[in-house]
Amino acid sequence: MRPLLCSVAFVVMTASGIKAQLAWPVIRQQHKPWTRWWWEGSAVNEKGLTWNLDQYQKAGLGGVEITPIYGVYGEEQNFVNFLSPRWMQLFSHTLNESKRLGLGVDLANGTGWPFGGPWVKDADASKAIFHKVYTLEAGGRLAEPVTFEREGFVRTANGKKLAIKAVNHPITGNKNLQELALDQVQFPGTLPLVTLMAYNENSKPIDLTSKVSTEGVLQWTAPAGSGKWTLYALFEGLHGKMVERAAPGGEGYAIDHFSKTAAQNYFKRFDEAFKGYDISYLRSFFNDSYEVDDARGEANWTPEFFNEFYKRKGYDLRTQLPALFNKSNDLKSSGVIYDYRSVIDELLLEHFTKEWKKWGEGKGKMLRNQSHGSPANTLDLYSVVDIPETEGNDVLRFKFATSAANVTGKTLVSSESATWLNEHFLSSWGDVKKALDLFFLGGVNHIFYHGTAYSPQEAKWPGWLFYAAVHFQPESPQWKHFHALNQYVARVQSFLQSGRPDNDLLLYYPIADRYSQPGNTLLQHFDGMEKNFVDTDFEHVAREMIEKGYSFDFFSDRQLHQFEFQNKHIVAGGNQFKAILLPAIDKIPGSSMTTILNLVRSGATLLVHRHLPQNVPGFNKASERTAALHQLLATLNFDDNPQVQTARLGKGWVYRSDDLSKLTRFAKARQEKPLADSVYMLRRKNGQGHFYFINNRTGQTVNEWIKLADPAATAALFDPASGTKGIARIRQVADGGIEVWTQLEPHGSVIIETYQSEKTGSLFPYQEPAGNTAALNGKWKLEFLQGGPGLPTATTLGRLGSWTEVNDEAAKSFSGIARYTLQFNRPSGEAPRYLLNLGKVNETAEVILNGTTVATLIGPSFTVTIPATAFHSTNQLEIVVANLMANRIAYMDRNSMPWKIFYNTNMPARKAGNIKDGLFNAAHWKPFPSGLSGPVTLTPLK
Repeated sequence: MRPLLCSVAFVVMTASGIKAQLAWPVIRQQHKPWTRWWWEGSAVNEKGLTWNLDQYQKAGLGGVEITPIYGVYGEEQNFVNFLSPRWMQLFSHTLNESKRLGLGVDLANGTGWPFGGPWVKDADASKAIFHKVYTLEAGGRLAEPVTFEREGFVRTANGKKLAIKAVNHPITGNKNLQELALDQVQFPGTLPLVTLMAYNENSKPIDLTSKVSTEGVLQWTAPAGSGKWTLYALFEGLHGKMVERAAPGGEGYAIDHFSKTAAQNYFKRFDEAFKGYDISYLRSFFNDSYEVDDARGEANWTPEFFNEFYKRKGYDLRTQLPALFNKSNDLKSSGVIYDYRSVIDELLLEHFTKEWKKWGEGKGKMLRNQSHGSPANTLDLYSVVDIPETEGNDVLRFKFATSAANVTGKTLVSSESATWLNEHFLSSWGDVKKALDLFFLGGVNHIFYHGTAYSPQEAKWPGWLFYAAVHFQPESPQWKHFHALNQYVARVQSFLQSGRPDNDLLLYYPIADRYSQPGNTLLQHFDGMEKNFVDTDFEHVAREMIEKGYSFDFFSDRQLHQFEFQNKHIVAGGNQFKAILLPAIDKIPGSSMTTILNLVRSGATLLVHRHLPQNVPGFNKASERTAALHQLLATLNFDDNPQVQTARLGKGWVYRSDDLSKLTRFAKARQEKPLADSVYMLRRKNGQGHFYFINNRTGQTVNEWIKLADPAATAALFDPASGTKGIARIRQVADGGIEVWTQLEPHGSVIIETYQSEKTGSLFPYQEPAGNTAALNGKWKLEFLQGGPGLPTATTLGRLGSWTEVNDEAAKSFSGIARYTLQFNRPSGEAPRYLLNLGKVNETAEVILNGTTVATLIGPSFTVTIPATAFHSTNQLEIVVANLMANRIAYMDRNSMPWKIFYNTNMPARKAGNIKDGLFNAAHWKPFPSGLSGPVTLTPLK
């Protein structure tokens, strides 16, 4: 790719003086999208690695993340055990070839997910705690043994029924782990007793653990006249979660994420494997989302938990087991369950995430982490690593990763992108673009596709595939036009990776409220707003701010203590904010409220939606700490204004109201939301002013003046789809901001950059018709260039339509590339340029006019502006179209042609209607529209 010039930094002297030249930022490796690179069975070789990497580089990818997974049937002799000497040779070859090609490389610290493997022994594997309750009358002895007999249980990833007796202990003693595809294994037997505690209303709890014999007999008699006793017995067992989608050499137990020793032992295996190899070119290590509890039960224990709990909470949890396992919402139970969960939170943060970070830094590498799904504060987990990574299809979910980056000063936020966007083989690059735009709106600036499977050049079509769509594979017909999607992403990210975030409000994350809610399980897992925060004030406030155009970031209690007040702003991670917003929370740690009010005393603004918190979380000394909180809040003397109550504190102000819009005005928060409901924006700032990513989320065309809150002398428009740029039409508004005339095609995007000083240059080429639209009719020649299962015969069309409708059975099953050719005369009139609209295209298209490529279009809109000088008296228009893989896949399934050749999870269906014999099957699919359906038109433009 030819290098692009740095944005608005290149200056040319002309006869009339200095003239600024607008240009896109230089596109660098990190601006391009990267892809998760699945090594199936690690059945890779040097030749195949070089060929695959070469395809990725030519398509415009910026890098790969290597994640080994399950293997391919028939390739067993080529399987390479993870981290073996041969595997390290192949990894070294990958690093060298990637460096030669200018591709970046990340490596998952394991195979599949979560972290684990055959070197994880029972002591370091994830644990679960089980409890039984006994009752005993005064003077009585317990008749039944204090034992817990666990039945055997085994679950496989491929859904095959497997008796526990068919699985050997230890797990490494099983010969064909790829075939077994173990997901969770719990061997039968008697679980060891951790503690036995006796509780009585009139006595202190008694530890009876030492009075239980090896056979489980309790050698203790309840004191006479003491009343009823309740005994709680806790037993420890392996949770049994295995590495999911494990590669050869990676099968084994998931680690205990709450044990520092387990983490340290886990990473020692990598230290051993890396000895003698140069891994200097590797950029970072990666960890997938926390999915330990994506199984029966939950990994809710670690052997040192009681000691860790006492050290952190100041009391012995064993004295409060009835409150821990009580599912009621009384204050005591609420406090104890909060303490339990917050200790789990600290252990996951300190014993795993920070240990991983320390280990990675020792290797000189960055860390990328998906913290969501964890039983801990994801904001804090994201804050430890270098590149927080998110996934999904909800901006508020993305904001946990992007907020953590913004309030801690990190520059990159990545995303696992387009996972299960649709059923297999049914997603176009236009569909992917719509998904990526949502990530950009959420603040993501480092796209990772999910994903691309290594596939040998000689593999039969459709090659090796991962079990979840979308398939970003060279075997896809759309791969021919993949570079256009990647160039779009690179242009957007060249802006989004520059400058700094520019959000106004800091929204408090009320995790204490959720930790304090007893439920059916000991742990809660946090993944955006799902489950824990649905229909809460926290969710309502966040969504209202997005809909009304207010910019904000979430923050945690730990992050709060790093905030400072400087230059009339709250400063977090080097970024400036205008106010803190509390979203009608019930509980807050006293230290957090103290820090917030100290910021207010220094001059900060605090916004309180509905009411202030009145309680503190946790059990120990709760009454004293609650009284201290109330004493602290008593320093706020609010007036009696019914709309917005105001309290002065030191140099700052506190505002309380039920109306969010009224609150934000007191913080001078900027409200920037286009008039069209479908249009959203992300704002960042740089040394010259601001820039905005603007996206139309619907299929309707938008033409409007978009109001920007900050003053500017000039604005420029950058179209990341076409590369077009130019000075925008603006007009000043009374409140000091500007309005920018903006045109957006359906699902289109544009970047607006504003400047405090005046800039000159070419005007942005807005699309303004200068005459009537004319259809390009005539005889279209249709030729099939490459694909299969066979090439249909060339034909001539009098009317455009799906090529599956031509009189050729082969066309109905064809997936591949075809070319449409039309001869036409020069357009009439004197317009300086013309808008070519291809109409309906399935799915991507390259436009060639008189032998010169004009554009590659991926949709959802298929238009391109062509200068009048490009037309001859007689013209030849060629449209080279790629369709989906779907029609050929359906042909293969109808004819029972084998292509589902994968161990573990062998191509499950996304939708229930596409299942046969437990696997995805497309035999019933009718041909999907393919090719150029038009109408193709030309519109003269001013």
